[in-house]
Amino acid sequence: MNKKTSFIIKTLNRYFPNPKIFLKYKNRYTLLISVLLSSQSTDKIVNKITPILFCKADSPKKMLKLSFSEIEKIIKPCGLSKIKTKAILELSKILVERYSSKVPNTFKSLESLPRVGHKTASVVLAFGFGKFTFPVDTHIRRCAIRWELTKKKSSIQIEKDLKRIFPKKYWKKLHLQIIYFARKFCKAKGHKIDKCPICSKINNLS
Repeated sequence: MNKKTSFIIKTLNRYFPNPKIFLKYKNRYTLLISVLLSSQSTDKIVNKITPILFCKADSPKKMLKLSFSEIEKIIKPCGLSKIKTKAILELSKILVERYSSKVPNTFKSLESLPRVGHKTASVVLAFGFGKFTFPVDTHIRRCAIRWELTKKKSSIQIEKDLKRIFPKKYWKKLHLQIIYFARKFCKAKGHKIDKCPICSKINNLS
């Protein structure tokens, strides 16, 4: 690792040594649903409604027993409730029929499910199966560009650059640490370079 990479890891470990995943879930299926619901919403809102939803249905078979309107009413605070309800019911049906009610553990299978993109699949594989992935969201994208770790714009290309820069053993932890750091110090709006522990010093490193 070069000086910049070591500095970033050291700083993130100082501020967020033991980061925890933001979303609350009970199993791989509820993790998948939670991540799906978090699209264009906040973890705080998702965590408020998922206990209600998962109390009624924490498996694909149980979810399919709920009506469209029942699910939609519960998840409405997350936004895009009709689209997300449709996706939840469709993917639950697929899991029951094709995967014996189990969440698959490959990118190809996960990304074939309704409303499951690359980032969602990455999160499920990392925290549901313990695989080495590096999910890139808007916070990580912002920090990667500000810290000049990439010149790319797409999340998938940024992910490739970050995987090349950081050792594999750090990927999952870094995903959480950077998000925590971005929310506290490296915000999209009102960002002050001199107050940011990384942005204020990183340009002096080679």
